[in-house]
Amino acid sequence: MSKWRIRLSLAGLIALGFSAAALAGSQAHLKSPFAAEQIAALAKKIERVAAAQGARVFLLARVGRPPDELPAGVEYTHVGIAVYSSIRTADGRDVPGYAIYNLYQDDAAPQRSHLAMDYPLDFAAGAQVLKAGLLIPKPGLQKRLLEVIASGSYRRLHNANYSVLSNPYTSQYQNCTEFVLDVINAAIYRSDDPAQLKVNAQAYFKAQTIRLGPLQRMFGPMFAPELRLGDQRGPLQTVTFASLITYLESHGLADKALTVTL
Repeated sequence: MSKWRIRLSLAGLIALGFSAAALAGSQAHLKSPFAAEQIAALAKKIERVAAAQGARVFLLARVGRPPDELPAGVEYTHVGIAVYSSIRTADGRDVPGYAIYNLYQDDAAPQRSHLAMDYPLDFAAGAQVLKAGLLIPKPGLQKRLLEVIASGSYRRLHNANYSVLSNPYTSQYQNCTEFVLDVINAAIYRSDDPAQLKVNAQAYFKAQTIRLGPLQRMFGPMFAPELRLGDQRGPLQTVTFASLITYLESHGLADKALTVTL
């Protein structure tokens, strides 16, 4: 093979890695192309819409990558759980608002994740589109989600071994949307036993299939370490915001699914 053909082959593999990395969007510190005033306006609108619906707990999704970089069928890249709370301001006042509970991918170690609480302004700061998805559960499920978040179960459900396309039917890896599914199922089934939650997910939750080309699947992990496929067998399966909506709606556990835009 000539030197030029070798270089072209390497360039092709690097491009595959970049397209695999584009699946990610769950970092806490993403740079948005929008002005701070636009981000603040989106965050305020999210809060207003949720409050108008009387939501005490809801799922919140953002677009953390340009839409043209996302696989078919994937609209949002990061999902957290918003909880109506009393928030202490920098000047010592307590004001009502929403706190967002997240699993974020580590900035320096993309194969690891951590749990963090932030606020709508922080959550929206990484948006690549001025849009957010809201999924408001039925009041009974909201109450149970609050109980899980306030208990030790919430942290026990976290698996720090991160994969951007983690398989929701195994406990090998986890991403933000799988973590949210695990929290939801812990609330529904009143259990934080990983084995039991995966059995329940297999029985009642339908994962979304993600299509990657054979070369992307083979070589992508070389260039995007957060793309770990050791838990996948056959078609790639993962949790998306759309699949969470379908799950709650199909079991009568969703109140409303909304889109907020500027």
